[in-house]
Amino acid sequence: MIFRKTLVATMLLAGTAFASAQTVVITPEQETVVREYVTTHPVEVERPSNFELVVGAIIPDILKPGELAENTLDSRYQYVVMDGRTVLIEPETRKVVHIIE
Repeated sequence: MIFRKTLVATMLLAGTAFASAQTVVITPEQETVVREYVTTHPVEVERPSNFELVVGAIIPDILKPGELAENTLDSRYQYVVMDGRTVLIEPETRKVVHIIE
């Protein structure tokens, strides 16, 4: 019985972790629109030495992202250009949700 409860709890936690690690799905057409917007409105930042640029990472407070135009994506995201890549950020959490190479 204890094993079953432990297994259920582990599965619930794993599901929660998976859900929080999911990325935003952006179509190739949306990526093109974002690239064009970012090219004309660049917000380039230098990656802090102790920051790993991966989906799910939290952007440090010292970095000031730009706002995407409302018609760029269905939802509103912020962005920065870091290491030559466009990084989409969820404003409420400052979490990296998508990286455009």
